[in-house]
Amino acid sequence: MATNDAPGPSLLLVGVDPGLVDFRTMPGLDADRLRASRAEIDAELRALGFTVRRCVIDLGETAGTTLKAALADGDFDHVMIGAGVRAIPSNLLLFERVINIIHRHAPRAAICFNSDPSDTVDTAKRALAGEAAE
Repeated sequence: MATNDAPGPSLLLVGVDPGLVDFRTMPGLDADRLRASRAEIDAELRALGFTVRRCVIDLGETAGTTLKAALADGDFDHVMIGAGVRAIPSNLLLFERVINIIHRHAPRAAICFNSDPSDTVDTAKRALAGEAAE
């Protein structure tokens, strides 16, 4: 559970700025759909008791600095890495960097992965259930 003053588990959602994502590898998803889904997803997560923060990164130039700042701003129970970071082959080095930054700066946080916006809430529930099972 959260070690900060939040009432429930804390979740940091890490994703690439939708304007920078190559959606050709993600059929049925585009920048507009991704942006439109954020408020609804965040509301569902909050209704489940999560404290939610988002960290939007670029493709490398300031991604590390942005992520480190977000991690320093909270004690997160879970960090969810979006598909734009890890599912696009050309982002492999970015994904590796993100994982290592999370490992160093939030070593107690469980890391989880969604496949697109539609399973973000289920992914968070799964991460929470996994935490309870440990």
